Amino acid sequence: MGVVYHGNYAQFFELGRTEWLRSLGVTYKDMEISGIMLPVISLKCNFIKSALYDDVLTIITILKKKPMVKIEFDYEIVNQNNELICTGNTVLAFMNQKTMKPTRCPDYLLDGLGF
Repeated sequence: MGVVYHGNYAQFFELGRTEWLRSLGVTYKDMEISGIMLPVISLKCNFIKSALYDDVLTIITILKKKPMVKIEFDYEIVNQNNELICTGNTVLAFMNQKTMKPTRCPDYLLDGLGF
């Protein structure tokens, strides 16, 4: 059909999150090594315009508020013409790998965010 499959947008949001964290000096791998998992507990996507194959997409990732036990992001995806393709939102929970229970946002992430 010449358009990007709708299921790919969840992966685009993940790329936006991981690169946003990396820009703060934090990686998912580092978090997992420290015993923290970050599963997605909510995902929302609003399709506005189809992304076409070979479009150059930019994922804008916005932290909604200070993370506590959950961290929430908003997203905007635009194409090379700065046309809005979609918006979205994810909520993730900080989980302790050993206990499999929710835990607070790690201090090193809060420090990186300036909180």
